[in-house]
Amino acid sequence: MRYSKLFIPTLKEAPSDAEAASHKLMVRAGFVRQLAAGLYIYLPLGIRVMEKINRIIREEMNAVGGQEVTMPVLNPAEVWQVTGRWDAIGDEMFRLKDRGGRDMCLAMTHEETMTWLAAHDIRSYRELPQIWYQLQTKLRDEARPKSGVLRTREFTMKDSYSFDKDEEGLDRSYQLHFEAYKKIYNRCGIKFHVVQSDTGMMGGSMAHEYMAPSPAGEDDVALCDGCGYAANTELALSVPRPTASPNDGYEEIATPERRTIDEVTRFLKVTPDRLLKSILVMTDNGPVLALVRGDQTLHEKKLAKLIGRHRPAQKDEVKAALGVPAGFIGPMGHTIRKIADRVLQQGTYIAGANKEGYHVKGVTADKHFSDAEYADIHTAAAGDACAQCGKPLRIERVIEIGNIFKLGTKYSIPLKANYLDEQGNERPIIMGSYGIGPARIAAAAVEQGHDENGIIWPPAIAPYQILVVPVNMKDRGSVDVAEEMYQALEEKGIEVLMDDRDERAGVKFKDADLIGIPMRIIIGEKNLKEGLAELKDRRTGAIEKVKVSDAVDAVVKKIVMEG
Repeated sequence: MRYSKLFIPTLKEAPSDAEAASHKLMVRAGFVRQLAAGLYIYLPLGIRVMEKINRIIREEMNAVGGQEVTMPVLNPAEVWQVTGRWDAIGDEMFRLKDRGGRDMCLAMTHEETMTWLAAHDIRSYRELPQIWYQLQTKLRDEARPKSGVLRTREFTMKDSYSFDKDEEGLDRSYQLHFEAYKKIYNRCGIKFHVVQSDTGMMGGSMAHEYMAPSPAGEDDVALCDGCGYAANTELALSVPRPTASPNDGYEEIATPERRTIDEVTRFLKVTPDRLLKSILVMTDNGPVLALVRGDQTLHEKKLAKLIGRHRPAQKDEVKAALGVPAGFIGPMGHTIRKIADRVLQQGTYIAGANKEGYHVKGVTADKHFSDAEYADIHTAAAGDACAQCGKPLRIERVIEIGNIFKLGTKYSIPLKANYLDEQGNERPIIMGSYGIGPARIAAAAVEQGHDENGIIWPPAIAPYQILVVPVNMKDRGSVDVAEEMYQALEEKGIEVLMDDRDERAGVKFKDADLIGIPMRIIIGEKNLKEGLAELKDRRTGAIEKVKVSDAVDAVVKKIVMEG
């Protein structure tokens, strides 16, 4: 392709609201344009990247027996109502009515529709297992779309679904996807972690996420370099560092107007781990008191697994339920349900005195909240010990680029997706669900591969493999050599872009760095006099001078080695 014919609207400045590197660079380099919040137009370079990612996904899904289908984006409400997700999902789902007044939605995922298909067309164990997948548009009414293509309202997803006759079959299908996903990300040139995750709204018995390390991510994962333990902090288990607490006697301390952990620790000149936080939350079954150490953060999802849906109590609710002003709650004396983090079973703590303006020291589990239930309800933090091997954990910011779920019968039972087994008995199909965000792969590649000059694409998903740059379009000799190389590379099946614009060399080189094609051949008058051309690596910046007669073969060899 010739640069002069290709639509590449590069910009000198990034959008004013762009924070993530991928957002800034994909807009500046002319890969995407924003139509509205969370809605993006993919331009020719962006389309080429997405097509390459999708091709890799298709190849690996086909390799594990996947069969491609396409589900409609517009879904009738009935299939979602049967599973209960029509009401459970809430405002994130786009809903509408058709001209007949029937409730419809724009699908944000396709478990219900895929299960409906299985319910109508799978009859016997002889037809199992099945793996069906699609690359389809999804829509989610994000409250705060941001970070470019990382968090949008309309996006393409590869979602696949496995259908098996038993749990053993699901284990095999799950493992096939587990390994296929690793191959996909490796081929795309992405660094990633595989971590245990929460099943969330998808449900089921097990889930893993594929996470690409990046400061632009919205998730944190806990990682142990000792044993390889990896989990989303939504469920990561850890053992907090022990508290060096003195064996204080029980004593009331005046702490006027000091309510927060920070205020109390400064006033008493102690570290946060010496304190005990008492947090009142409201549930459908009444108030619950959650207890964590002062240096810990209460993990809402871990607590929700124990008490169900809940919210923080308002100040008036605290006073009404406990008779204590917010900021001075202690665990002593209350008859409501208490759930304490396990670390609190040991040590002596300072806690609210259940009296405005006062705290108490010398609080212990056996004497002051022996009626509490104990569970891991804290958020894993850097430096906590790994629950498996005891080595310190580290926390890393990541982008979620894929997830896999063991759904079991969560969808097949309500949608009556059954099969007849060998004895003629009707049984529910056992299902799995597996998703990948191709745009998230592209964004993660930019987050992990860029410098101050622009994007550095992994070779496998770059829009072109090589950029031919004749430095001076007015020099006939340079142009002729560039044309010959361009034609020769195309004949060898290489994806080549030639910058045939009548622009200054500096402009061409800046644009080349910005759009990030992995290699470029630079053809200039000075080198041509010696029969040479320059071969430059975008990632390393290394320049190799090669004979013009050998340049094409040198490019092909490098591409083969990288591929």
